[in-house]
Amino acid sequence: MLAVLFTLTPGHRHEFLDCQKAKVRIAVLLIMDVKTRCNSTLELLERAYRLREFTPEWLQNLQYTEYRPQCTTHDEWTIVKYVLEVLRPFQYWTLWTSKRDTVTFHHVITVYHDMFDHVDGVMRFLAKEKTQWKEDLFFAVKFARQKLSKYYAKVTPMTGMLLMSAHILDPFRKLRSFRKWDQRMDINPEDETSYTTQYQEAFLKYVENEYCAKHRHVPVNELQSLPSSNHISSATASRSCRSSFDPYHLSSDDQEYLTPNNVAETKT
Repeated sequence: MLAVLFTLTPGHRHEFLDCQKAKVRIAVLLIMDVKTRCNSTLELLERAYRLREFTPEWLQNLQYTEYRPQCTTHDEWTIVKYVLEVLRPFQYWTLWTSKRDTVTFHHVITVYHDMFDHVDGVMRFLAKEKTQWKEDLFFAVKFARQKLSKYYAKVTPMTGMLLMSAHILDPFRKLRSFRKWDQRMDINPEDETSYTTQYQEAFLKYVENEYCAKHRHVPVNELQSLPSSNHISSATASRSCRSSFDPYHLSSDDQEYLTPNNVAETKT
């Protein structure tokens, strides 16, 4: 309401900027929320919280007396501050994955699970609180989690295999994330039902069915004509796809890490 009032006319804007003179280096106005713009709600609240001391000063003008009840109270600013702490991680994830000059597809699984962990942590904390505004915030975060689950459910059926493969091919992650999931759920990573084992086997089958099967016509003897560091180990290559090169450019460390026989020996 006040954001609209401050920017309603040029006179209002100049008066609000004048309140900030000699107190801040650069005077600024409040900003509006934009439903189609990521993080706009967070930016609105951050700007309002930053300018909170100038709002009462601007309302001291007699012509704005009727708007004084709209002034945010100290308790309300406390709520705003907490909401900012809840929303700020989402701004980081949005900016981290919104790139023009690089690929971020392999971060999708990590980002989604980090968001779930963050939301669950907030809900665990708020579930113990009995203050009304904290109870209201708990239900708001609960609905946000349901929305996040809905988006995740739409993403994974069609692209789940690609997301998982891209995640494993990330040299900084490989199977480490899945091992952490197993440890968190107290599951042995070597067990057949573990995330680590299931995703590793699914990845190897995906490589076999989607790539290697299409290159079986490549003669086996061509494997010996290329440097061994550029393709899967000869035993794996001859057994699975007889390809003359590794489609995913796996390093020797990657090959060892993703070989089923070495899963038990691999350590995160």
